[in-house]
Order: sequence, then structure tokens, then C-alpha cells
Amino acid sequence: MTNVDQFESMFRSASRDVFRQAPTKIQSVLAITDLDESNAKKFTEETSQFLNILNTDDAITWRIVDGSEFQTAGDLLSLVESAAPDMICTYRNLQSTAWKWPYSLGAHVDLLTQHTDIPVMLLPHPQAKRSAIHATENTDRVMAIADHLTGDDRLVNYALRFTQPNGTLWLTHVEDQATFERYVDVFSKIPTIDTDDARSAVKEQLLKEPRDYIQGCADVLAKASIPIRVEQLVVFGHHLSEYKRLIEEHEVDLLVLNTKDEDQLAMHGMAYALAVELRQIPLLML
Repeated sequence: MTNVDQFESMFRSASRDVFRQAPTKIQSVLAITDLDESNAKKFTEETSQFLNILNTDDAITWRIVDGSEFQTAGDLLSLVESAAPDMICTYRNLQSTAWKWPYSLGAHVDLLTQHTDIPVMLLPHPQAKRSAIHATENTDRVMAIADHLTGDDRLVNYALRFTQPNGTLWLTHVEDQATFERYVDVFSKIPTIDTDDARSAVKEQLLKEPRDYIQGCADVLAKASIPIRVEQLVVFGHHLSEYKRLIEEHEVDLLVLNTKDEDQLAMHGMAYALAVELRQIPLLML
């Protein structure tokens, strides 16, 4: 390695993404249900109480949609486009009895998350009785996850918006162990690379970047005197099982995650797997 290469590596290693806090305005919410008018109102009232953090800003306008207002996916999209809300609140398997089985979100939810740019708050199904004991009471324990958390200011700002004062926000990054081991195996087949040194250096750098970014988030909030505790969870492991373990271990009230994939129409694979399996807590799907 030349001196120029060494200098460039040192310079690039020292640089880091800086978190930029920005207000996340939510002034109108569309509560979509397939219930009768009375139960739709009850669902909305309970959801509004759970999300009372939203009332810290200007008054929030809630519009209730009951099951008589739409049947097809086209009807639902027209309704959403007409209302143009800042956020949608609903639950999986709208207009379907498939909520009884743990295999899907349902066509209507898929459409809402992928066809629109509106954040979707996906709550446990009101008939399923699967909510965790701590879930839907408040949002003092929020977790944000991403395949690449570093630099994802939008995700972090949404998570901050839903974390109650004096609550805890976990910013979580799980580096896939299997993928890492595959690359280490490649390093071991290149004579000019010391495998042990490469393993150690690459692992350190992979964890350093999200840790630096999360610390930057905490520093920004501390400087702004925002009473939210930021905790970092940066680990190696299997994505799905590790996320599930961390969520259960910390009794998370709300999980915030990205769902769109720039390279495909379908929902991001890890987001879909988490959304299908994590039926006991609310998810904010961006």
C-alpha cells in the first residue's frame, strides 16, 4: 500500500455521517378499519390514546373509515388519495379473515405500504388478542432498525417523533454474520491478504460506522435538550432472529422501519419478514 493509499484510508475512516434533526409533522391521520361504525370508532379512540405523543403539536385531525366505505383495493386507494393524510393507522388482513394465520399482511396493507408514500402504522389485529402486555399503552420504548442505519435521518426523525419525553429510543443495526463469514472466506483465498487481520479490521469498521452515527444522534439531542435517551444496539447476528430477540428483550412498544426497496415493487424482504412475524407490537412502516 502506498503512502497516498494509507492517507486516503485514514481520511475516509475519520469521516462520518452527521445526523440532522428535522421536525416530522403529523397533523392528519386516517384510521382504516373493516369494522362497523361503532367498533371502528372504538379502534380509533384506542389508537389515538396509544399515540397521545402526537398531541404535543398542533391538534391532530383523525378521520375514521369503517368497513362499509370500501370493498376493493381500488376503493381503498381512492379513499386514501382523497383524504391525503400524513399517516395511516390500520391493521393486517383488512377485509379478510386471514388474520387468524401468521402468514401475510393482506393485499390491502401491501398496497398501502408500497403504492403510497404515506407512513403506515400497523397495529395488532383487534380480534386476534395477540398484543404484548406492554404494547399499545404508550410509546416510551421505541426501536428503529435499518439494513444500513448510518445516514438514515428520515428513519431516525420519525422514531424520535413517536418517542415520549423521558422515553428510550433504541437505534439498532444488525450486521449479518453469515454474509460477513462468506467475505472472510473469500479473504482467506487471496494470498496477499492476511485473513486474521482482515477479519478483525473489517469487523471493527462495520461496527464503528453505525456506532459513530448513533452517538452523533445522541449528541444532537443532548445539545438541543430533548429529553429522550438514545441507546445503541450494534451487533453481529442473523437479521430476523436477532431483531426479534432484541425487541422482546427490551419490551419495545413500537418498531420503526423502512419498507420500500428502490430496486423492486415488492416490500423490502427483511421488512416483510419482520412485519409478518411481529404481530404482537405496533409497527411504523415508512
